[in-house]
Amino acid sequence: MSEPNTESYSASKGGLLALTHALAISLAPTCASIASAPAGSKLRIIPRYGARITSSIPPAASAGPEDIAELVSWLLDGKRSGFVTGANFVIDGGMTRKMIYEEQPENPVR
Repeated sequence: MSEPNTESYSASKGGLLALTHALAISLAPTCASIASAPAGSKLRIIPRYGARITSSIPPAASAGPEDIAELVSWLLDGKRSGFVTGANFVIDGGMTRKMIYEEQPENPVR
């Protein structure tokens, strides 16, 4: 998801995802390369977008550090996640899959 005036953030995030994929190939089979993209109401969020972001998370979701830790624990256990590499895990309670329609000001020019 992108917000106005967040080009540098978006570009850096895209770069990290591309780096994750490239490292997965370069480091195979000795090491995995994995990224995670957490978000949630109990996590520290950029104050400028905080209320807007938390209001877009489906009501059943309430992520906290323990939710992220569960995924990281699974990923660090090579017996359970040994075949996973080059992946980005989005941990956001469905926020990025929810369609958000913000109210637009009425256009006075018709």
